[in-house]
Amino acid sequence: MFSSIIHLLRPAIDAFVGVQALWRRPHRQMIIGILLLLSSSGALLAQQMRFENYDLQPVLVNMSVTNIDGKKAVRIARDTATQGADIATFVRLNNTGSFSNGTIEVMLLSRLLPTATEGARGFIGVAFRINKDNSRFESIYIRPTNGRAEDQLRRNHSTQYFSYPDYTFDRLRKEAAGQYESYADMGLNEWIKMKIVVKDAQAKLYLNDNPQPVLIVNDLKLGAANSGAVGLWVDSGTDAFFRDIKVVTEK
Repeated sequence: MFSSIIHLLRPAIDAFVGVQALWRRPHRQMIIGILLLLSSSGALLAQQMRFENYDLQPVLVNMSVTNIDGKKAVRIARDTATQGADIATFVRLNNTGSFSNGTIEVMLLSRLLPTATEGARGFIGVAFRINKDNSRFESIYIRPTNGRAEDQLRRNHSTQYFSYPDYTFDRLRKEAAGQYESYADMGLNEWIKMKIVVKDAQAKLYLNDNPQPVLIVNDLKLGAANSGAVGLWVDSGTDAFFRDIKVVTEK
């Protein structure tokens, strides 16, 4: 009886002994390296997807493609392990890496997550001129809950520009109050058309096909000659949806 059990287990025992032998140096570091390479390659393949002719890669966010109002959209929520405001939490459009001047258009819709805190505003927008390692970029976003608030000061904070990593919204608000944010009519759970026109050191934000910009930034902090990818940006507490993405680079 015992010998028959050993016979059945022999392949597993031999495999285990073989692994033990390989695990001894100098093979150990080689095995670890191979496992890490396979793991990272698998994760990269699992995370990347294509949507509306754009190659999507999540950066500190959770991403999926879903149906909403009868149309497909990219659904994005910030990774709950991240901390801080105005950081690199977006879906990067990898095939827009040379964007410097041009126009970015997107339809977006914002909801609050069930876990959203009292300070959540439905933060949603666009990052642009993102460098290769996502450590520097410009961004313009909106706060839909502020657009129809009864508090006028909150209304005045409906749109926002920031520049990562040095110029967060709170720094800009302290150093140049009102210059990098503005009022615009908007609300949660409604589709909003965002258009950003970038030219050298200037960016203009247009909403819902209004011919006049609701926000003008004349001194993009990373400079006039900067370039990089475009991203679909979200912040904490937001259940974000994006569709009809269009990035046109000025020749």
